[in-house]
Amino acid sequence: MKMIAITQVRSEIGTPEKQRSVVKGLGLRKIGHKVIRQDTPEIRGMVNKIRHLVTVEEVDS
Repeated sequence: MKMIAITQVRSEIGTPEKQRSVVKGLGLRKIGHKVIRQDTPEIRGMVNKIRHLVTVEEVDS
């Protein structure tokens, strides 16, 4: 299964509540925090909603 690393690079302060809930749903807590998630369409959709706040890299599992 493919995995992706999602790193928060910008603060969610000043963003709409829906975007804040996506950040929380992915498990991100603060700038520089990195989480590893499966590369599924659902996760990609969440990342797409907050692409201005995060960076994404593919990880070998």
